[in-house]
Amino acid sequence: MLVGIKYRHTIFKIKFPKKKCLHVLKDIKILRMKEKRKRKMGDIVRVKLGSQGLEVSKLGFGCSGITGMYYSPISEEVGISLIQYAFNKGITFFDTADVYGPHGTNEIIVGKALKDLPREEIQIATKFGIVKMEPNNILVNGSPEYVRSCCEASLQRLGVDYIDLYYQHRVDTTIPIEDTMKELKKLVEEGKIKYIGLSEASPDTIRRAHAVHPITAVQMEWSLWTREIEQNIVPLCRELGIGIVPYSPLGRGFFAGKAVTESIPSSSVLVSHPRLQGENLDKNKILYSRIQKLSEKHKCTTSQLALSWILHQGDFVVPIPGTTKIKNVDSNVGSFEVKLSNDDLEEITDAIPISEVAGDRNTDINVKCSWKFANTPPKA
Repeated sequence: MLVGIKYRHTIFKIKFPKKKCLHVLKDIKILRMKEKRKRKMGDIVRVKLGSQGLEVSKLGFGCSGITGMYYSPISEEVGISLIQYAFNKGITFFDTADVYGPHGTNEIIVGKALKDLPREEIQIATKFGIVKMEPNNILVNGSPEYVRSCCEASLQRLGVDYIDLYYQHRVDTTIPIEDTMKELKKLVEEGKIKYIGLSEASPDTIRRAHAVHPITAVQMEWSLWTREIEQNIVPLCRELGIGIVPYSPLGRGFFAGKAVTESIPSSSVLVSHPRLQGENLDKNKILYSRIQKLSEKHKCTTSQLALSWILHQGDFVVPIPGTTKIKNVDSNVGSFEVKLSNDDLEEITDAIPISEVAGDRNTDINVKCSWKFANTPPKA
């Protein structure tokens, strides 16, 4: 069967056996789609996250809000469109977790969104370890059996053969980190996960875990008004060649605009956030006004200035702001246009002295699960 195929303004006449013809045409169609996608995709710089070989877009996308992290969830259809839109803007690093949404619904939506996109161009990060979250209790499990069962379930929900980056979401302080890491190492050897990460882990836990198998990235809260990790965690990660993935880089939306500073829906969990209540909020509004003035100086929005600040902290830093709105994806990508000198970075940092930030970075129960309290028992 003679087939004429036009590719890049050239027509190729190729003779194929009839049975193979349809397969060849399908391959050509896929190739054309890839070329078309490359022309449409945004140009976000790619970086090595850590020193183990994982390459990601310099800006990631936190998917938790799709199933209602701070506000009401959005529909599955809108969530899928949002993720695919972010991909077409050049974002290839998507962050989810088994605990986001009831019964793993966040992972399911992420899996559906990425199903029609080229798997080899996408980096999926998900997490295990939080069994359940209650108002006054967070149940964490880092046992080897639980690690494996969670991984298998996440693979099924995501609809993939492997997970690019698999985090321990919170550290189980009752189990030696070595036991958890040994099971994660087995999953790497089996090809079910490619790289290992930790979230909210203490310096000692990070170092001990890294000795069992190299840690590729740690996910920590890091923003203009949450900078505690700069003293111990950041230097340690630089020493060990570990990437840092800041979550809540916009201060849980505080630096994203006046919506959080002026009006928080009563249904949002943010109404109970220590920094967004009463006198604390009034004091923190003063800090916001300083960033607002600096954003005018740099001809950008407050969110773009805050995000640009974290993007400038080093190539090994890849923030994962989340949103439920396409306009915010555009705004986040626009932060790359904000160029900051060392003097600019210092001025922005000085505008938010940590001593002037009113309120803790999280509620009491979440603080107890933070990196400051995330040491594990010694290995017997």
